[in-house]
Formats: sequence, structure tokens, C-alpha cells
Amino acid sequence: MNASKIESVLFVANRPMSTKRLMEICDATKEEVTAALDELTASYNAEGSGVRLLRNGNDAQFSTSPDNAKLVQDFLKDETTGELSKPSLETLTIIAYRGPVTKAELEQIRGVNCSLILRNLLMRGLVEAQGEPYEPQTSFRVTMDFVRFLGIATVEELPDFDKLRSHENVVRVLEMATVKPADAAPAAAEEPAA
Repeated sequence: MNASKIESVLFVANRPMSTKRLMEICDATKEEVTAALDELTASYNAEGSGVRLLRNGNDAQFSTSPDNAKLVQDFLKDETTGELSKPSLETLTIIAYRGPVTKAELEQIRGVNCSLILRNLLMRGLVEAQGEPYEPQTSFRVTMDFVRFLGIATVEELPDFDKLRSHENVVRVLEMATVKPADAAPAAAEEPAA
């Protein structure tokens, strides 16, 4: 088994991943996963690397180097307190009006990959995942903090909520995704603007 599979999964996971879960995802044996983790540990935990592979029992997770802690803390503070980019606002609006909504539905509506934007919104505490954040059927909805920040009691108090929640174009796009999922083009990657 190629260690790059484990590397990719650990890169996008926002939590520790168990050996058992990595075996399931990568369709690999325990020995193959352990060997891949050993290889990645040797590669990432070398002196001068900005990324570390942390291992605790059967769990593994990527982390930044402790040498860069201050830099990373300052960056994350800016990322979670600065203004939202236009793509982030669009995604948040869809979640507020259509939620709970899956990542696939978001991407069908927006026409682009929403992984990085969802990660940013999760970090800011504006949306929450119902289920594991990177599983296909996981749905996302706005948090109580989002509702509190806007000064409303429920999302139904958002302007034109009923009209926009059931907008015919959005309903049609989602129906097309349900009818022909195999024909849908893969969503282009999009990174949130700084």
C-alpha cells in the first residue's frame, strides 16, 4: 500500500484517526497502515519540518511543528476573527437557508468544492457537522452562536426565509443532482479568498 493514501486522509482530517479507521478507508491491513505511518513519521518528524505526525496509541494526526507555534496561533486568530470571504458568505448563507445540507448538496448548488470553506466555517464556530465532518452523508447546519450573533431566535427569522429556502432554481439543481449523480462533473477546487 502507498503511504500517500494515509497521508492524504490525515491531511484533511481535523481529528485523530485510528489505525482501524485508516484500515477501513484505505482498504489495507493493520501491518500496511502501521508501515505507512512509520514511513510518514520518519519523513515528517525530521528536524526542520513544519509539520509533525503525532501518534498516541492507535491514533495518528498531523500537527504543526512546536517551533512555529506562535506563527500558527497568530495566523489562526486572524483566520477565525477576520472578515468572511465572499465564497464563505455564500456557503454560510446556503447552510443557513437550506440546512441541514450535505457537502455534496452545497457543491451542487455552488458548483465548486467547498471543503476548505467548510473547514473555515467549522473553525469559526458558525456551522456544525451532524456526523463525521468528512463523510459523504454528513450534513451541516448553522450553530447557536450564528443565530445569537444575528440577534434572532431561529433561522426562520432570516429575511425571506420561506421564499429562499424553497427557491425553484435551488430545488431544481438539487433534484438534478439526485436524478443523475453519475453525470455530474466533479466540482472545481476553490480556496477562500484572504
